[in-house]
Amino acid sequence: MKILQELFAEAILSEQEKDNFEKEIASTQKTEEELILEKKLITEDKLFEIKSKILNLPFRKVKPEDVLQEVLEIMPEEAEINYKMVPLSRKDKVVEVGMPYPENIPAQNALRFLARQENFEYKVFLITITNFKNILNQRRTLKEETRKAIEEIEIGKMEKKKDTLEEKLAPKTLAEEAPIIKMVLVILRHAIENKASDIHIEPCRDKLNIRFRQDGILYSSLFLPLSVHASVVTRIKIVAGLKIDENRVPQDGRFSAVINKKNVDFRVATFPILYGEKVVIRILDSGVGLRSFEDMGIRGRNLEIIKNAIKKPYGLILATGPTGSGKSTTLYSLLNILNQDSVNIVTLEDPIEYSIDGVNQSQVKPEIGYSFSSGLRQILRQDPNVIMVGEIRDEETAGLAINAALTGHIVLSTLHTNSSSGVVPRLIDMGVKSFLIPSTLRVAISQRLVRTLCKNCRVKTKPNDKIKKYIIERIKSMPVFAKEQIQDQEDFVIYESKGCEVCGFRGYAGRIGLYEVLEITEEIKEVIIKNPTDTQILKIAQKQGMLTMEQEGIVKVLKGETTIEEIERATAEK
Repeated sequence: MKILQELFAEAILSEQEKDNFEKEIASTQKTEEELILEKKLITEDKLFEIKSKILNLPFRKVKPEDVLQEVLEIMPEEAEINYKMVPLSRKDKVVEVGMPYPENIPAQNALRFLARQENFEYKVFLITITNFKNILNQRRTLKEETRKAIEEIEIGKMEKKKDTLEEKLAPKTLAEEAPIIKMVLVILRHAIENKASDIHIEPCRDKLNIRFRQDGILYSSLFLPLSVHASVVTRIKIVAGLKIDENRVPQDGRFSAVINKKNVDFRVATFPILYGEKVVIRILDSGVGLRSFEDMGIRGRNLEIIKNAIKKPYGLILATGPTGSGKSTTLYSLLNILNQDSVNIVTLEDPIEYSIDGVNQSQVKPEIGYSFSSGLRQILRQDPNVIMVGEIRDEETAGLAINAALTGHIVLSTLHTNSSSGVVPRLIDMGVKSFLIPSTLRVAISQRLVRTLCKNCRVKTKPNDKIKKYIIERIKSMPVFAKEQIQDQEDFVIYESKGCEVCGFRGYAGRIGLYEVLEITEEIKEVIIKNPTDTQILKIAQKQGMLTMEQEGIVKVLKGETTIEEIERATAEK
């Protein structure tokens, strides 16, 4: 009961609460630590810092991925589970051992026995319960499971050498393919569990590199022997319906699988490079794809403008930005709102990223002449109320989209421009007559994605002089309504994250959008007809209260959602 006594001494617990805790611990199988955390009196880190002082043991926070697989295997898995101890590192004969319950006598006895048996010395560190569980899970993670699959492949190769001529000529059996199937499933499952958006399988000179894109950033996840590359690629091609004997030209395909009890779609793209075929797999998790405007970061004035635009019976709504900026997610969220029994929605997509019940989604196939422009002509014969065109890429598609908006349809699409004010000049460059734009274009939404701070480990901090100056300069040109939402300029507080188990010690968890929403008002319509330059359009839009992406980013920084570094990274090219 030493921890309870310490909490009482620090006035975290009252005398009555301490007595109640002691009774509850005596009547249950729970430890002091488990019960304190269950009651959410203090954070787990703070609890174990207190325990570290009581036991006079160093407290250690360890990234699970920093614990090598061979170190984890110093002890039997059963011993690690039963005695709540895990090896963290090894230097010569000294093993550093992490324990959430080092006061446990049987655990200490077991550690001494293992040290004698395996001939090593040890040093004990206190770690949190969560940290222990995450490190232990390493035994079942990507590296371990793929290592076992590789061993099975190697065993299969050894056995094949003993095969008869007839057996060599026979087709592969399911048993022979099983290790590769298992390896591919392990990679897919771990990508989903780590909330990755893409998997990159890249052959290098002497190894196969597997990387996951998480929150927009690529991270190396593991390296495999180059010998398994051909088998892995072939397996992916088979499930994606691609030609397995063609490795000279790029191919595209897709497949679906049930992983962790969820239906997930995967989009596959192969690409021939120096050392073989690279494969990129886009993970299309429908549960992640359809998000609310609030979750996406569209709020306040921006949200009002967009909602008003989709209430109109016709008009063009465009999402703009570079590849990977979340344009498709924005369009899908708009479709989700418009999707009603009384509304006929037809889409043209390349590719169809998420399936939406009640929406007629069509995949274009340019190789057979079914393009956005040819499909758009046919869509108009399907009696649609709402049309979504994946992207306006050429003059013909732009003209047809404008015509569809003029003839009483809501048209949603994407366009590649750096800013919302650049939409009008871009449409004109594509051959759209300037006098047609004011009567059709309702809203242009330019966007970028930034990583959000982990809510579990973010802390308030005072910005340095450079950051403070950067913020103040951006606030000066903000409209009045935005300034009113911002804290006192003399006492700015921003947030930063140090990293924790929840976010994988990266400090970030998830992404949110920065939006620049241009509403086509009467004044802007006049500018489009007289002098449709992006500079002039931006000037008028800001006078009417439009926040630039950078300004909107500052608001999100001061609310503790992201960092200045992320805002600068996302808006650098603008």
